[in-house]
Amino acid sequence: MPEHIRPFRPADLAAGYAISLATGFEGGDAAHLYRDPKMMGHIYFAPYALLAPALAFVVEDDEGVAGFAVGAADTVAWEERLEREWWPALREQYADTANVPPADRTPDQRRAFMIHHPSKTPAALTGSHPVHLHMNLLPRVQGRSLGSKLLGVWLDALGPRSVHVGVNRANTGGARFWTARDFVELPVPSERTLWMGRAFSASIQTN
Repeated sequence: MPEHIRPFRPADLAAGYAISLATGFEGGDAAHLYRDPKMMGHIYFAPYALLAPALAFVVEDDEGVAGFAVGAADTVAWEERLEREWWPALREQYADTANVPPADRTPDQRRAFMIHHPSKTPAALTGSHPVHLHMNLLPRVQGRSLGSKLLGVWLDALGPRSVHVGVNRANTGGARFWTARDFVELPVPSERTLWMGRAFSASIQTN
């Protein structure tokens, strides 16, 4: 079966969790870092796929689901919705690690802290670029224009809105990907995250 892009289906949930882990360390595999393989997906994939499926798409090839794009059209409203509908159940499942010094937290503990104390997206971003997305592709489908095609499908579903992404500063390949697709660095200071945005009027490169 040739690669194709389609809307998310509930049966894709496990694959999305696995992709989140396989791309969760500076764009590469994070499986060696986490005891709980679902920690990354709990934050960056599952809530979007389950609560906002209209903006959830996957790449599928003959081996199965190999990538996804998910996001929210209103970041501020989305963060409020997560407080009501997503974090409470996870907070019952994972203990708050606020009592562990940040420098001593394991990767699992850092994610548990995020579940209990999610950071708000800076207003400087949500004011000018209210939309955000997460997109992850497994290595087997990278470098074949599927990222551009997936982004194009996602933006078509979104409509003409300005969008932002957050990229780990150590993930230089990810930053190059977004730069090549008309995302530019936004002047929002962050030690770990490179914030990048794309105005809705910009064109997408497909190569």
